[in-house]
Amino acid sequence: MISVSGIRGVIGDALNPEVITKYSAAFGTWANGGTIVIGRDSRVSGELVKTAAIAGLLATGCKIIEIGVVPTPTVEIAVKNLNAHGGIAITASHNPVEWNALKLIGPNGFFLTPTQMDEVLELAQLNNIEYVEWDRIGKVQYYDYAIQNHIDRILELSYIDVNALQKRNFKVVVDSINGAGGVIALKLLTELGCEVIMINEEAHGIFPRNPEPTAENLSALETAVMHHKADIGFAVDPDVDRLAIISNNGKAIGEEYTLSIVTDFILSHKKGPVVVNASTTMAIDDIAAKHDSKCHRTKIGEIHVSSKMKEVHAVIGGEGNGGVILPDIHLGRDALTGMALILQYMLEKKKTISDSVELLPFYLMKKDKIALNKIDSGKIFDKILKDYSNEKIDLTDGVKIVFKESWIHFRKSNTEPIVRIIAESKSQKELDKLIKSFTSYFH
Repeated sequence: MISVSGIRGVIGDALNPEVITKYSAAFGTWANGGTIVIGRDSRVSGELVKTAAIAGLLATGCKIIEIGVVPTPTVEIAVKNLNAHGGIAITASHNPVEWNALKLIGPNGFFLTPTQMDEVLELAQLNNIEYVEWDRIGKVQYYDYAIQNHIDRILELSYIDVNALQKRNFKVVVDSINGAGGVIALKLLTELGCEVIMINEEAHGIFPRNPEPTAENLSALETAVMHHKADIGFAVDPDVDRLAIISNNGKAIGEEYTLSIVTDFILSHKKGPVVVNASTTMAIDDIAAKHDSKCHRTKIGEIHVSSKMKEVHAVIGGEGNGGVILPDIHLGRDALTGMALILQYMLEKKKTISDSVELLPFYLMKKDKIALNKIDSGKIFDKILKDYSNEKIDLTDGVKIVFKESWIHFRKSNTEPIVRIIAESKSQKELDKLIKSFTSYFH
């Protein structure tokens, strides 16, 4: 599958060495044979994908800076730090282990815009790739400081009180799903004075649970938080751009609360616009209003949120699936930054994480997905629009119908052959009713 989210597929099927090399060479051509940073998550297929990608880049004259098994946000930061012409993060993020992908990063350190992505795809599809002669083939060099550079940026934030956090000595359990986050999470949290207990730490790429850090997949972390009497538990996905929280009472509080907590924290320190996607909880609107700030909404996808954040000079933003974007670090989702901000929030509130959540606006959200198979989603969307034409309708991304204290949103996924359905309400009864009435359109 090719989209603004990257070139993605199942290894050995849609994503094979020929495809990887072709699109990497197209990206190298687009970057005019410049310097490209390359990093990957821990997937077993990562070495294969990296090798094929490097071949395509070298063939177009690119100089490669390889930074190893690192989080996607670490790649984004390295592109900017090293003044590179672009980067490739090799990861399928929350997709199952058999998937992998090339996520293409521009010289500004965030993902290519849809227009830029189209330019790369056109080069590949028309085979307008500029291969170089033997004496202009690129070279590979290794850079070992990308992880420490990322950590240093977080520790340098003016509103992170490292000394106070070190004195507080939070006990934290982290589930890094045997992905790219084990080394950097342990190092960051240790530097923040935490007592850290790691589970699923080794970066061998065999995921012990579903890669999505959603509540139903975090039972092992819930148990570990209770067993160790920890202050908080953090779960990430394989490339560490999503963050979920387990409270001190051993319960997953829901991904939406990650961004809610961080937004409340940042707006208490600096006022300014907030940007989130169309499916993010209404709690963000409430929190922004409390701080006399405006909340903007965009299409789903990091690049759409990042671009709008840049446009309106937002102070915080992200996506409700646990994706925190802090411009003071970089314009990309970053679970490590989220961890530091949440610990500082707890420190300043002088409350447990479960008590802190009680201070935030309360909404219930349910997420579902329906496999497309032979379903014509376009016709179904048209019927929904016709049936609910008298309600407030938002077509920013798919179809979102907004009621007084609830909403439901349908959209085709950019990364999987499914329709995602997300609904939110203050009432469990209303939420169940929404989901039931609208999923019936697909059966």
